[in-house]
Amino acid sequence: MSQIVWIARHANRLDFVNPDWFLTAERRYDPPLSEDGLVQAQQLANRLKGENITHIFASPFLRTVQTANAVAEILDLPIKLETGLSEWLNPAWMTEEPQRLSIPALAELFPRIDTSYTSRIAVNYPETYEQMLERSGQTARCLTLEFSPEDILLVGHGASVLGATIGLVGEIARTQVKATLCSLVKVVRQEPEWFLELKGDTSHLTQVEEVIRLN
Repeated sequence: MSQIVWIARHANRLDFVNPDWFLTAERRYDPPLSEDGLVQAQQLANRLKGENITHIFASPFLRTVQTANAVAEILDLPIKLETGLSEWLNPAWMTEEPQRLSIPALAELFPRIDTSYTSRIAVNYPETYEQMLERSGQTARCLTLEFSPEDILLVGHGASVLGATIGLVGEIARTQVKATLCSLVKVVRQEPEWFLELKGDTSHLTQVEEVIRLN
């Protein structure tokens, strides 16, 4: 039995481009994608067009939902919000538990969200780095097992992309996976083992990177 799991990090975020956004934001730890991030997300969607993905899971943060939505539009699939793929709830980064849009509010903005889906793995603020790796790894194992043998896409954050990959292929991912913005990891199961086939293909971002340099 074989199965492919694609694991993507969200595209560029607005506060990376405009740090002052954070000072007046209503939900300062939940920024949207930047303008070039929206282009990156579309390029990620184009990269995955034609792949046999049947389920899309995304962290419930706005930037990951926006990234997942671009792919969902091209593949004509719903989006399942999975808190186990969330950002690392690091108290050094966040002075309090991050506020996010509610699922109904997100679903109003992104009708492809499957409101009947119940997140499989919980996340609690604050958490250590190792706790984050463990819960995102547990999330990847849970979803691949539950939806096996179908190919799935997980859209998360830099930390949870690494954790999810470690959860499938083991510690080798710590040195092999560089979860840059909008990067893509491909993990393949050939029963009973998982193999890291693609460590982070960023070739689809060339045009966006050129735009950033020009600006």
